[in-house]
Amino acid sequence: MMDDRKAWEVLSIVDEIPLGKVATYGQIARLTGMPSSSRLVGRILSFSSLYGDHPCHRVVNHAGRCAPGWNAQRALLEEEGVGFLDNGLVDMKRFLWNE
Repeated sequence: MMDDRKAWEVLSIVDEIPLGKVATYGQIARLTGMPSSSRLVGRILSFSSLYGDHPCHRVVNHAGRCAPGWNAQRALLEEEGVGFLDNGLVDMKRFLWNE
């Protein structure tokens, strides 16, 4: 069962990620006061459609890797101007959100 309060906390932070920037699961976890809960953040994001429309495509792992099995994520980020390195990872030095 999903904790709605935690889900809304996570999604409200995701809503703050600016266009053209990305955040990490760990960063979101830290900002919600749950620094060791990156996996929970990922789980909440996988169910985000139950809570409306949120820019979850702007959340990647700490290395800049897109979510496995979500092929549209890279295209959505590129449309917003997010750049990728030759190895397929987001250029975290340039596009990481400094909340």
